Amino acid sequence: MGLYAGVVALVPGLAVKAALCVPLLAIPLGWWVLQTPRRWLALFFLMALLLPPLPFAIGNSGPHVALLAAGAGLWVGLLRIREWRWEADALTIATLVLFAIFLGSVAMAALYSGSAIAVGSFARVLLFGISVYVFLYLRHGPGAASRVESFALIQVMFWAAVASALFACVDFYYQLPAPAGYGPQFISLESGVFRRAQGFFYEASTLGNVCVFFLEMIAVAALLRRRERPVPLLALIAGGIVLASALALSYSRGSLVSLTVALAVLTWLERRRIRLGRLLAGIALVAGTVAVLSIAVPLFANIYWLRILSSVQYFVESPDAVLSGRLQNWALLRDFLLAHPWYALLGVGYKTLPYSDVIGTTVIADNAYLSALVETGVFGLAALIGLNAAILAAAYRASKAGGRRAFFGTWMFCFWVGQSVQMFSVDLLTYWRVLPLYLCVLALATRKEPGAHPVS
Repeated sequence: MGLYAGVVALVPGLAVKAALCVPLLAIPLGWWVLQTPRRWLALFFLMALLLPPLPFAIGNSGPHVALLAAGAGLWVGLLRIREWRWEADALTIATLVLFAIFLGSVAMAALYSGSAIAVGSFARVLLFGISVYVFLYLRHGPGAASRVESFALIQVMFWAAVASALFACVDFYYQLPAPAGYGPQFISLESGVFRRAQGFFYEASTLGNVCVFFLEMIAVAALLRRRERPVPLLALIAGGIVLASALALSYSRGSLVSLTVALAVLTWLERRRIRLGRLLAGIALVAGTVAVLSIAVPLFANIYWLRILSSVQYFVESPDAVLSGRLQNWALLRDFLLAHPWYALLGVGYKTLPYSDVIGTTVIADNAYLSALVETGVFGLAALIGLNAAILAAAYRASKAGGRRAFFGTWMFCFWVGQSVQMFSVDLLTYWRVLPLYLCVLALATRKEPGAHPVS
């Protein structure tokens, strides 16, 4: 160690010194990760939520260090290969079928768009595969967790999300330099043009989506007894104010619709358990968020509410403007399929529409179902609908199972109903940095307990 430190001190250049220091951090961190089967998951979630992409011109936003944690997770899974226990149920089959169809569509990308775009398509399939692997690892692999271990993992996810949302609020208020690779999403005011809150993510919708996920968790946890909650109630309220503020400052209307649907489903499911005190706690959370926004950023808070009201007011009059041009893109894809119906059989290749002119121009579908149909064909669309149905069925059964499964199942069922609706306005399967969080909770809700039958 002394000789190595001497080498680091003597080599010229700060960049070279920093590069030589990487093994000093990577080796003990890697050893720490290998000690238990779930540490790589915590590391992945922390990196995915709290670190920006690296400033390299690869892909839309540049490579992300969370991929290293995902690679470590694959290595841990290989080292513990004897701990895997496979059971073919509806949920697992639906997940693997969708992944297989996405992977097979890469051949269509090569056929219609060339090798360069096919390579990009393959890379995006692998990014989606991270979520699939997290789900399989926790449900069928060595990631099995007890109640305490499951709640510990949820706490890491929750606090990382709150910290990420807090940074997004600060970033929006001070308009800090954007992290490497970001979607150009702005709001225009008389005082200038401002970048919407997005934090460490590529776009504001991803931030809004992850805020909805944990706001739904807070709503479900508020209905539980104190000892059953993964996080204390006061911490849930404080975190909820931060998450709701970040959701508002992201100006993501689709995420707001998703949250509204999820809360409505929860209210219906738990209509017999909702008491006045818990209802008042929810009202206090909303009131606290409004107060914080009104005091901290009164101008932007007013613009947010005006944006929501105008969306409702002018939807009938000018729906395409309210939907940010989505109707025009959907009509373009519809006309393409009507003129060339054979493309609907196998598709044109996963995630090729924004980069290829196979339909005559590049286009962003902003609709998970339409995107699946055009890019992966009728089989891909059927697989996506089948996966949504399998997730909702399994999560609903888990919500009725009792114990910790009921918490995770209720959370996932309500949230995924909202996601299934939001998929009409955005392709949520491309959110590879946050999708593993969702499938992690799904796996915790549906994993087979010793001596029990799996929730499929």
